[in-house]
Amino acid sequence: MQPIEEVTARLPNEHAVLVSVDAAQGSVPREQGAWMAVFARDFVGTIGGGHLELQAIEEARRRLAGSSGPDVLRYPLGPSLGQCCGGIVFLRFQLLMAADAAALPQRLQRGQAPLALFGGGHVGKALINVLGTLPFAVTWIDSRDEIFPQQVPDNVSCEHSDPVQAAVAELAPHSRVLIMSFSHAEDLDIVAACLQRLRTRGDLPYVGLIGSKTKWATFRHRLEERGFHQQELAQVTCPIGVPGIRGKEPAVIAVAVAAQLLQGL
Repeated sequence: MQPIEEVTARLPNEHAVLVSVDAAQGSVPREQGAWMAVFARDFVGTIGGGHLELQAIEEARRRLAGSSGPDVLRYPLGPSLGQCCGGIVFLRFQLLMAADAAALPQRLQRGQAPLALFGGGHVGKALINVLGTLPFAVTWIDSRDEIFPQQVPDNVSCEHSDPVQAAVAELAPHSRVLIMSFSHAEDLDIVAACLQRLRTRGDLPYVGLIGSKTKWATFRHRLEERGFHQQELAQVTCPIGVPGIRGKEPAVIAVAVAAQLLQGL
């Protein structure tokens, strides 16, 4: 069970306090938007561990017991907390009850970078396992409706599109795009649709195509025949993934690609 799903499933039976990083200054363990839900006996999620997290859990449980306090508290990460990061974290505390369960997933996923993954093959599935733990709102797209597993991470939504490239026009603004469908023909059509959207709207900051330099050379020639020029083709990343990582196992490729995406955030 994914963290958000676990919290929403438990709220009808027990209250929790949502602790989230409201703002941060300097060197801190977690970024704005990181969260944990504190229950009476345990908690879900993390705001970075260490003494900061321990103090936040104590404060959350005081509020579960009926104590009140400001919505946002300031925590300097210095000697008093036993953490030498040197930054300042502002934590927001909010009591969660059963009525909050329905709106909670959308709220916790707010601020995640939109990402479209075309392809439900081995690498696509490995990528979903990695991206499900990262700050992306993923739309997983394939022309084969039966390809998606029954359960996916909280930040992933599945979409059937036939023809698959038709989904490009409806992607959220500023989506990162990963292309790894089951066929080169589909890959080519998706790349072309992305380039067309870049030509008219210019709002896809990353278009990545799985494959070798040889595959991309072939695609470049075919895309030139479709009327795309060199400057447009330069907006496509192929091969994908940070350089220097060896291995072609799906999990290895997934880690390399996820690292490249994180570099662009």
